Amino acid sequence: MRSIKEGTWIRNEIEILRSRFITTLAYTPTEVAARELIAQVRNEYPDARHNCSAFVVKPEGLNEIGHSNDDGEPSGTAGMPMLEVFLRNQLVNVTAVTTRYFGGILLGAGGLVRAYSTSVSEALNLAEIVELVPMTQWCLPCPHATAGRIEADLRTRGINVTGIEYTETANIMCAIPPENVESFHALVGSITTGLVTPIELSSTTVAIPAKN
Repeated sequence: MRSIKEGTWIRNEIEILRSRFITTLAYTPTEVAARELIAQVRNEYPDARHNCSAFVVKPEGLNEIGHSNDDGEPSGTAGMPMLEVFLRNQLVNVTAVTTRYFGGILLGAGGLVRAYSTSVSEALNLAEIVELVPMTQWCLPCPHATAGRIEADLRTRGINVTGIEYTETANIMCAIPPENVESFHALVGSITTGLVTPIELSSTTVAIPAKN
């Protein structure tokens, strides 16, 4: 499962047979955020012939939600081709709104499908794609005096340290793939000579740069 980098907001325009296709692409982690973006773009371009849209979101712990809207274009020629770009790239938590200003030349059903698909694909080419990797969050409570050394040792060994919370102890937070939990425990035991015991917190998803 993949997404675009959190905080992404891209606008790209192409012209096909005098029609302008302006795609707004953004990271949207919830259905509410997706629909807010769609409303925002429609308000920005109230004079456009069409503001077609598609989104796929997967809130933490919930099922994936996909939606598309042709906004007056012939059924299946706009929103669905836009949505299929996301599905083909296995993307979630992303929304696209493609605004069309009609140029006076009819494109036909096939031309519309290609135009909307191309417009979203070209906007997507400008985005940084990340892999969403399921991991388990762990806490390492340790004395303040040794926290810096332990954190450095963990990072040197490739452990994904997500932060440190300072309370009565220094709580080093780590995100570990489920299949690496056993080796993680062994590493923590070795680094701390058995003085720190990892505490499991919850499941999480971590975004890492996609390989391609």
